[in-house]
Formats: sequence, C-alpha cells, structure tokens
Amino acid sequence: MLSTAQRRNEILQYIQTHQKGEVSYFAEQYGVSEVTIRSDLNQLERQGCVTRCYGGALLNSQFAFEKPLNDKKQLNSDIKAKLGQYAASLIQDGDKIILDSGSTTEQIAYHLKGKSNITVMTNGINIAYHLANQANVEVMVTGGLMRKNSYSLYGAGGEAFLSGFRFNKLFLGVDGFDKLAGVTTPHQGEADINRQMVEAAQNIIAITDSSKFNRQSFCLIARPEQLNILITDSGIPQDYVEELSALGLEVHIVE
Repeated sequence: MLSTAQRRNEILQYIQTHQKGEVSYFAEQYGVSEVTIRSDLNQLERQGCVTRCYGGALLNSQFAFEKPLNDKKQLNSDIKAKLGQYAASLIQDGDKIILDSGSTTEQIAYHLKGKSNITVMTNGINIAYHLANQANVEVMVTGGLMRKNSYSLYGAGGEAFLSGFRFNKLFLGVDGFDKLAGVTTPHQGEADINRQMVEAAQNIIAITDSSKFNRQSFCLIARPEQLNILITDSGIPQDYVEELSALGLEVHIVE
C-alpha cells in the first residue's frame, strides 16, 4: 500500500504527463474510494498544482514544476546564454561569489575567463565540473546529498558549511517568480540551502528568463524585497518592472 503522500505524488505525475486526470481512474488504479481521491485532488489544488473540474482535475499551467536539468538546458537556451554572459560581466576581479545550481546559472560559469582571483561556491555538480580546470577560479562545493535529476546538492551539512562564509554576490536561479511571493522552488531541501545562500551573500542577484514569471511553487526562497538585482529578458511583464523597481530592486533587461 502506498502512503497518502506517495499516492498524491503519483497522481500529480500522471496529471503532469496527461494534463488532466479523472477521479474514477485514480480510484480504480489505487484501490481506494472516490472520496479519498477527491480529497487528494483537493489537497493538490490547495497547493496550486491542479485546478479541480467536474470528475477530476486539470494541470495548473501557472505552477512552477521542476524539470530535469538536461530538459531545462533545451528551453530558451539562446536567452539563457545571453543572460549568463551579462551576469558574468557584473563579476569583478577578486569577487567571492555563489552560483546556485541550474541551467541559467551554469551559463555564468562559461564566461569567467579573463577574470582573476575569483572564488566560486556552488551546490551544482555540473557547475563545479565546468570550473574545475579554470586556473583563475577557486572552486568550493557545498556538499550534501545530490539530487540526481538536477545535479544539485542540498542538506544540513551544506547549509552549515555555507554559514561559515561571506560572499560578495549570489546568483540565484529561479523555478518560479511571482511579484508578490518572490522566488520559489518545488523542493524543500533546495529552498533550505538557497535561503542559507541568501543569508551568506551581500548582494542577491536573481537570474531568469521571462518564462518563469507569474509562476509559484511550494517553497519560498526569497521575497522580492530581499533581492538587489533581477537579470532577465525583454519578455518580463511591464507591471513586474514597475512594481519591482518601486521596491528598490534593480531590473536589468538583456535584449
């Protein structure tokens, strides 16, 4: 017998794949009552994952679902490359920085040549790999448990390690960005280590392509007023530019 949490996770995965799901199908699939399935779907709706409809539920396209890193790399890859190049231009010789895991922050690692005396802390195994042979970069890895679909590290050990340092800049990847809620992610462990990164850095720089706006997920990383700079492309909604700028956030738009 699956636990309630496992069943709900499988139901959500099914709806992600098929865009919808029916109460009667899930009840038969898991050998439980339709009342139980309705309760599952109601809980998923409260979390923002689905929208209830007659006889079942539809996928909520505005929810920030996590994708494997290799899939993320294929999405808006040209824009991400430009964002990464621009972000790297904000890094000065001698800077001590954090690069959060992710496909957009990985692009920053490709553009550090020509910098000198740079220290990079990262929880991204892929990012550490790209920087390993760069003589101008000292690489630090947070440690912790590895998430296999994202090559990222999380856990109490990594959080404790981060707490012993102070950095000039944090480049924070984004799964979902809402102008009221801020930066969110589906994974609690990822959110925990990201919040420790925010505490450890003097300047918090969120970097994201515009597809991530108007999306929220379970776990809060940082509210908009905690950020110093947002780097994005020209697809950002105008109301986001106005309201975030009013909070004192520098919005850098890369054409």
